[in-house]
Amino acid sequence: MTLPPNASPGYLVNHLARLFAGALQSRIKPMGLSTGVFPVMLHLWQRDGLMQRDLVDLVGVEQATMANTLARMERDGLIQRRPDPEDGRAQRIWLTEQGESLREAATSAAKEENLSVLAGLSNDESAQLVGLIRKAIKTFEDRQRIS
Repeated sequence: MTLPPNASPGYLVNHLARLFAGALQSRIKPMGLSTGVFPVMLHLWQRDGLMQRDLVDLVGVEQATMANTLARMERDGLIQRRPDPEDGRAQRIWLTEQGESLREAATSAAKEENLSVLAGLSNDESAQLVGLIRKAIKTFEDRQRIS
Protein backbone atom coordinates (compact mmCIF):
# COMPACT_ATOMS: atom_id res chain seq x y z
CA MET A 1 0.00 0.00 0.00
CA THR A 2 1.34 3.40 -1.03
CA LEU A 3 1.48 6.19 1.53
CA PRO A 4 -0.67 9.10 0.29
CA PRO A 5 1.22 12.40 0.00
CA ASN A 6 -0.84 14.09 2.73
CA ALA A 7 0.27 11.37 5.19
CA SER A 8 3.96 11.27 4.21
CA PRO A 9 6.27 13.24 6.52
CA GLY A 10 8.86 13.56 3.76
CA TYR A 11 6.37 14.87 1.25
CA LEU A 12 4.81 17.30 3.73
CA VAL A 13 8.14 18.69 4.97
CA ASN A 14 9.35 19.09 1.39
CA HIS A 15 6.10 20.80 0.38
CA LEU A 16 6.29 23.18 3.34
CA ALA A 17 9.94 23.94 2.55
CA ARG A 18 9.08 24.78 -1.07
CA LEU A 19 6.20 27.04 0.02
CA PHE A 20 8.42 28.77 2.56
CA ALA A 21 11.29 29.16 0.08
CA GLY A 22 8.96 30.68 -2.50
CA ALA A 23 7.53 33.19 -0.02
CA LEU A 24 10.99 34.11 1.27
CA GLN A 25 12.34 34.40 -2.29
CA SER A 26 9.68 36.97 -3.17
CA ARG A 27 10.76 39.07 -0.17
CA ILE A 28 14.54 38.88 -0.60
CA LYS A 29 14.83 38.96 -4.40
CA PRO A 30 14.47 42.78 -4.49
CA MET A 31 17.50 42.89 -2.17
CA GLY A 32 19.57 40.93 -4.70
CA LEU A 33 19.42 37.73 -2.64
CA SER A 34 18.06 34.28 -3.36
CA THR A 35 17.14 31.32 -1.22
CA GLY A 36 20.30 29.63 -2.54
CA VAL A 37 22.61 32.22 -0.97
CA PHE A 38 20.49 33.03 2.07
CA PRO A 39 21.76 30.15 4.27
CA VAL A 40 25.36 31.17 3.52
CA MET A 41 24.56 34.78 4.39
CA LEU A 42 22.94 33.71 7.67
CA HIS A 43 26.09 31.85 8.72
CA LEU A 44 28.38 34.70 7.68
CA TRP A 45 26.20 37.25 9.49
CA GLN A 46 26.57 35.08 12.56
CA ARG A 47 30.32 34.49 12.14
CA ASP A 48 32.13 36.25 9.33
CA GLY A 49 35.41 34.88 7.98
CA LEU A 50 34.46 31.22 7.68
CA MET A 51 36.24 28.86 5.32
CA GLN A 52 34.47 27.25 2.39
CA ARG A 53 34.63 23.81 4.02
CA ASP A 54 32.98 25.26 7.15
CA LEU A 55 30.12 26.58 5.03
CA VAL A 56 29.76 23.23 3.26
CA ASP A 57 29.28 21.54 6.63
CA LEU A 58 27.03 24.23 8.08
CA VAL A 59 24.74 24.55 5.05
CA GLY A 60 24.80 20.85 4.19
CA VAL A 61 25.56 21.04 0.47
CA GLU A 62 28.19 19.52 -1.76
CA GLN A 63 31.57 21.22 -2.15
CA ALA A 64 30.90 21.97 -5.85
CA THR A 65 27.53 23.54 -5.04
CA MET A 66 29.11 25.76 -2.41
CA ALA A 67 31.92 26.75 -4.79
CA ASN A 68 29.36 27.84 -7.40
CA THR A 69 27.26 29.68 -4.80
CA LEU A 70 30.30 31.55 -3.47
CA ALA A 71 31.39 32.46 -7.01
CA ARG A 72 27.96 34.00 -7.66
CA MET A 73 28.04 35.80 -4.31
CA GLU A 74 31.49 37.20 -5.08
CA ARG A 75 30.35 38.28 -8.56
CA ASP A 76 27.34 40.02 -7.00
CA GLY A 77 29.51 41.89 -4.50
CA LEU A 78 28.19 40.12 -1.39
CA ILE A 79 31.44 38.47 -0.28
CA GLN A 80 35.16 38.59 -0.79
CA ARG A 81 37.74 35.89 -0.32
CA ARG A 82 40.98 36.56 1.54
CA PRO A 83 43.89 34.24 2.30
CA ASP A 84 43.82 32.62 5.72
CA PRO A 85 46.59 34.19 7.82
CA GLU A 86 47.64 30.79 9.19
CA ASP A 87 47.39 28.81 5.92
CA GLY A 88 48.11 30.83 2.80
CA ARG A 89 46.66 28.08 0.60
CA ALA A 90 43.23 28.40 2.24
CA GLN A 91 40.80 31.27 1.87
CA ARG A 92 38.33 32.76 4.27
CA ILE A 93 35.00 34.16 3.18
CA TRP A 94 34.16 37.67 4.36
CA LEU A 95 31.05 39.75 3.82
CA THR A 96 31.47 42.97 1.88
CA GLU A 97 29.88 46.19 3.10
CA GLN A 98 27.06 45.46 0.66
CA GLY A 99 26.58 41.95 2.07
CA GLU A 100 26.62 43.21 5.65
CA SER A 101 24.19 46.02 4.83
CA LEU A 102 21.49 43.49 3.86
CA ARG A 103 21.45 41.78 7.26
CA GLU A 104 18.62 43.66 8.94
CA ALA A 105 16.20 43.72 6.02
CA ALA A 106 16.84 40.10 4.99
CA THR A 107 16.64 38.63 8.48
CA SER A 108 13.50 40.67 9.18
CA ALA A 109 11.92 39.22 6.04
CA ALA A 110 12.81 35.70 7.18
CA LYS A 111 11.44 36.34 10.67
CA GLU A 112 8.18 37.60 9.19
CA GLU A 113 7.88 34.48 7.01
CA ASN A 114 8.61 32.26 10.01
CA LEU A 115 5.87 34.02 11.98
CA SER A 116 3.53 33.73 9.01
CA VAL A 117 4.01 29.97 8.65
CA LEU A 118 3.40 29.49 12.37
CA ALA A 119 0.45 31.90 12.59
CA GLY A 120 -2.13 29.11 12.78
CA LEU A 121 -0.38 27.43 15.72
CA SER A 122 -0.35 28.22 19.41
CA ASN A 123 2.96 29.14 21.05
CA ASP A 124 3.19 25.61 22.49
CA GLU A 125 2.44 24.03 19.10
CA SER A 126 5.05 26.26 17.43
CA ALA A 127 7.70 25.27 19.97
CA GLN A 128 6.74 21.61 19.62
CA LEU A 129 6.94 21.77 15.81
CA VAL A 130 10.36 23.39 15.86
CA GLY A 131 11.57 20.87 18.45
CA LEU A 132 10.32 17.92 16.42
CA ILE A 133 11.93 19.23 13.23
CA ARG A 134 15.25 19.66 15.08
CA LYS A 135 14.95 16.12 16.43
CA ALA A 136 14.27 14.71 12.95
CA ILE A 137 17.25 16.61 11.53
CA LYS A 138 19.50 15.30 14.31
CA THR A 139 18.33 11.76 13.59
CA PHE A 140 19.32 12.13 9.93
CA GLU A 141 22.66 13.75 10.78
CA ASP A 142 23.49 11.09 13.34
CA ARG A 143 22.66 8.37 10.83
CA GLN A 144 24.91 10.00 8.22
CA ARG A 145 27.83 10.17 10.66
CA ILE A 146 27.52 6.44 11.33
CA SER A 147 27.51 5.41 7.66
